[in-house]
Amino acid sequence: MKKHAAGRLCPGAAAARPRGAAAWQVVSGAAAAALLVAGCGGKGNNPTSPTPVTATLTPPTLQSPAANEQLDSLRPTLTVKNATADHTGTRTYEFQISDSGAFTSALTSNVTGFAATVGKNDVAEGTNGTTSWTPDTDLQPTTLFYWRVRATQGTSTGPWSEVGKFKSRLVGFLRAGELYDPLIHGETVGQLVGGGTFIPGKGIQFDSKTSYLKYLLPQTITSGEFSMDVEGLRANGPGDKAKVFGMQEGQGDFITNKYRVDIQYRGVSGVPPNAITFRALYGSATDKSVRYEPDTATRFASVFPLDPSTVYNWKATWGSEFRVTVRSGGLAGSVFYDVGMPTPRGTYAPNPHYAYLGAPVGRSGSEAATIPGTIYRNVWLGNRPRPDSLGSALQ
Repeated sequence: MKKHAAGRLCPGAAAARPRGAAAWQVVSGAAAAALLVAGCGGKGNNPTSPTPVTATLTPPTLQSPAANEQLDSLRPTLTVKNATADHTGTRTYEFQISDSGAFTSALTSNVTGFAATVGKNDVAEGTNGTTSWTPDTDLQPTTLFYWRVRATQGTSTGPWSEVGKFKSRLVGFLRAGELYDPLIHGETVGQLVGGGTFIPGKGIQFDSKTSYLKYLLPQTITSGEFSMDVEGLRANGPGDKAKVFGMQEGQGDFITNKYRVDIQYRGVSGVPPNAITFRALYGSATDKSVRYEPDTATRFASVFPLDPSTVYNWKATWGSEFRVTVRSGGLAGSVFYDVGMPTPRGTYAPNPHYAYLGAPVGRSGSEAATIPGTIYRNVWLGNRPRPDSLGSALQ
C-alpha cells in the first residue's frame, strides 16, 4: 500500500524504516522530511559540492635582476619571492617584460629577431620559496626593460608586483638593412682607422683629424636614417669643412665620390665658422642637379656655438628628401637645427655602401675630415627610423 505523507508509505519506505521497529512509526518535522526524501528518491540522493573558497593573494616580491641592473644577457632569468594566500592551494605565475612602463606593445616595431614585449602565463610556483622564468627569445639589446609578476590560485588572481627595471646586454649588430653600434662597452661592429680611445660608459673618442670609424653595409640603403649621439663638439674648433659623419660609394677619394654625403660642423676657418651644414650627392660629383645642400643664406643662419660638455643627437634621413636634424641633450632633447629639401633627381644608390663616423681624408686634406676630440655612441643606420626604445639603456 503506498502512502505519500507522514504516516503513509511509499516505495522504499521499508528501507527507510528504523531497524527493529515493529511497524512504521509516524515522524514529523525535519526528521520526517529527511526520511521522505531518502525513501522516495528525492534530490537528497546527490550530495551538494563544497562552495569553492576564494583566496586573497599578496603580490610576489621582485628579487633579481636588481633595480636598473646592467645585464650581460639577452635572455635574463627573472626571480621573485613567492606570493602568499589566506587559503591553501596550487599557485601559478604570470611574468611580463616590456620596453614600456605601461606594458603596452613595443613603442614601434622592434628590431627583427629581437623581442621588445614578451610574457608567460602559468609558470609553476617554485618549491624553494621563489619562482623563476627565462624568456625563450632574445630581448632587444641595449634597451631599458620593465618587468612585473602576479600570482593566480584557483579562480583568484592577485595584484601585480612592483615594477622592476633592468638593462639588456650592450651589443651591436650589422646586417642587411640595419646597423646598431652602442660603442660604450669597448667594442664596435665597424672598423677603427687612425686611432681612437674607448671611454667606458661614454663612447669612442677620435684622437686626431685622421681618425674615423667606417662601416661596410651588407646591402645598399637607398632611403633611411643615420643617427648618433656626439659629445665633444666645440665652437671655434679646427678645420674648415670639418665632418661629423658621412657616407659614400666604395673606398675612392671621399671628396670626389659621386655618392658622397657629409654632415659638417665648420671650424674656425669655415665660412662661416661654427655653421652646421651638409652636402648630399645622388649619383654624380659634377652634375649640380643631383647635388643637394643648403644655400648660402641658410648656412649663415645656421651658426651655433656648440658646447663640448653637451651631448647632441645628429640625424640624417634620405630618399625623396634629404634632411638633417640636431637635438641638444640627446634623443629626448630639443631640436635646434632642422633643414631639409626635396631630392627629385637621382637616387642615392652607392654600391658598395660605406658609412663613417668622422670622415676619411680626401682631396681637400685633413681640414675637411674628422673633428678631433669628438665622442660617438648609440649609432643607428637603417632603412627605417630608429626603433624608439633601442639604446634606451644608454640614457
